[in-house]
Amino acid sequence: MKRVICIVIDSMGIGAMPDCKDFNDIPECNTLRNVCEFNNGLNLPIMEKMGLGNIQDFKGVAKENSPIAQYGTMMEKSKGKDTTTGHWEMMGIVSEKPFATFPNGFPKELIDKFIKSTGCNGVLANKPASGTAVIAELNEEHHNTKFPIVYTSADSVFQIAVDTDLIPLETLYEWCEIARKILDEDNYNVSRVIARPYKIIDGKPTRISKDRRDYSMIPPKNIMNELKDQGCKVIGIGKIEDIFSKSGITHAIHTGSNKEGLELTLKAIKNEMDLEKIAYPDINITNDEEFIFTNLVDTDMLYGHRNDAKGYGNAIEEVDRYLVEIKKHLKEDDILIVTADHGCDPTVPGTDHTREYVPILIFGNSIEPKNLGMIKGFDFIAQIIKKHLLS
Repeated sequence: MKRVICIVIDSMGIGAMPDCKDFNDIPECNTLRNVCEFNNGLNLPIMEKMGLGNIQDFKGVAKENSPIAQYGTMMEKSKGKDTTTGHWEMMGIVSEKPFATFPNGFPKELIDKFIKSTGCNGVLANKPASGTAVIAELNEEHHNTKFPIVYTSADSVFQIAVDTDLIPLETLYEWCEIARKILDEDNYNVSRVIARPYKIIDGKPTRISKDRRDYSMIPPKNIMNELKDQGCKVIGIGKIEDIFSKSGITHAIHTGSNKEGLELTLKAIKNEMDLEKIAYPDINITNDEEFIFTNLVDTDMLYGHRNDAKGYGNAIEEVDRYLVEIKKHLKEDDILIVTADHGCDPTVPGTDHTREYVPILIFGNSIEPKNLGMIKGFDFIAQIIKKHLLS
């Protein structure tokens, strides 16, 4: 049985790419280095041993004379700095055309069509905004009108927030599906529709992470489709099934936190996960090859976008602690990949993603430790998967 396990630490970029200014970012962006500096160093013994400190200088992460993994830097080929673009490229999809963004809010004809199709009677906001800020700003008006809060960001997203004690969660999901359909039918080229449920907890509007859902465009065929067609298991943990609109996946489970995602990844590696409960219907598993794909979103959603460099550092250290157990339970033919999909530097002005290089660490008994240097394209990961599981 051969397996590839890919863990994506969402937004853990390692330096601004040369074209960062085209994406309204500054050259000083370096999510991991700046988070390490802010926290006066991070304690990451496993990633350090794998060679993370050999990639560049990260405070608290020493250079390793005898690294146990391959290590390097990946440069994105696609035109974007968002979750969908990054994950798609990892699976072999290079996006030459960037997804559409709406710095002045969505056009009137789109909003009018959304209101008519959903019967929601109106929307609030319709502007780029920080999710936590716009919910706090408009919560009272939301309760008075029952209109959903519709907003975007520097990324290609159509986000809908409601208090689910006021508007049922099922209605929010239905409105998101309607928005996705309109955007696709009218060729708006929007990457994701995101359901942003919240509740009033201790008098404060609080987003409920476990009930968030992303409704992405359906991706072109990629390495996951090849694996599924060959009868392999493709297990998505976290928001993977949303990023790929379920395409190419055989089993999936959402998570409410990084801790839950790491626990489930460890269970999957130890063959302790009840796969029957999370299996898609009508799948045809005919061999033992397996791809486990995990997204750990807290670094991005809870800390990067909220300029919380302390929380970001704690989250990275939590990932490293779990890597101790994950590494311990890897089998002879397993390959473990640890990487990121873009940046979201909490120490620079703004709350949006940042156009950055990302690290890659590759560990396994069949992997010869070495410096991979600069790798052009996140699709390098698709090549590893194909070689290991389909050759």
